[in-house]
Amino acid sequence: MTESISPRPPGPGTAGGEPISGAQYAIGAGPYRAVVTEAGAGLRELTHEGRPLVLSHGADEPVPAALGQLLIPWPNRVDRGRYAYGGRLHQLDLSEPKNDCAIHGLVRTSSWGAAEHGPDRVRLTHRLLGAPGYPYRLDLEADYSLDAREGLTVRLSVLNTGTRTAPYGHGAHPYLTVDEPIDDCTVTVTAGRWLPVDGRRIPTGPAEDVTGTPYDLRQGRGLGDQAIDIAFTGLRRDAAGRAWVRLSGGGRTAALWADESHPWLQVYTADHVPGDRRRRGLAAEPMTCPPNAFATGFDVIHLEPGVGWAASWGIMAG
Repeated sequence: MTESISPRPPGPGTAGGEPISGAQYAIGAGPYRAVVTEAGAGLRELTHEGRPLVLSHGADEPVPAALGQLLIPWPNRVDRGRYAYGGRLHQLDLSEPKNDCAIHGLVRTSSWGAAEHGPDRVRLTHRLLGAPGYPYRLDLEADYSLDAREGLTVRLSVLNTGTRTAPYGHGAHPYLTVDEPIDDCTVTVTAGRWLPVDGRRIPTGPAEDVTGTPYDLRQGRGLGDQAIDIAFTGLRRDAAGRAWVRLSGGGRTAALWADESHPWLQVYTADHVPGDRRRRGLAAEPMTCPPNAFATGFDVIHLEPGVGWAASWGIMAG
């Protein structure tokens, strides 16, 4: 016998239910506005003077191409989903079947609860419990705040509440936009090295000098039709310790910064983003470790029980 379940009453302003990305947390300060979602604590919208700084998606739309999502407890890919840690072999679900990889962590669609929500700030939390392939327990926090001059600051923090040391890395996946095709834009990345990858986007060797390559974007260069989907390191930082990615065009600039806890920046020209978002934004992804870090061990953070860690990044209008 099948049990009948009554539908949940519609939420305020909806017709028949809540959006699939859950609660929508709006914040604002001066000319900046943002919306953060319950699903994954993702950045769904960010505007300056009413114009977008990131590619957005609908509240009731499945998130395409990881727009605005947080990538925890690893960013990018793990080759075949396999890695060894703590004397054990682990197998992650292959969340990117076409490349036979596990991609972008475990929390992108998880429900995060609001611990604090004010006019210019929202702080969300999530408890990541152990699962096949990642038998560790972490308490996570994502703190989004807006400032009228400095724009958006995002602080990600983690505490190992489990019984064993856990491998950890994180990233974020906003797509900068100036509401123009990026082919007509100038891109600046303050990075001195780039990481070669194979056709499955898995690193093939150590990072190389960008000098004399199409990936030398340190002085800013018109993008044209160049396709990029690689990780950069050797980051040059300003006096505040921030590395930058800037997208400029149409008289506007969208800029992402990452603090010193992020030695890597993935840049992706949105070539395979579906529909009219294709090459309308530039993914600028602060990362604590490179692709396939769980398999190689490179720049993996080793979180002992009871130990926490935090890092920050942000976006502002230029």
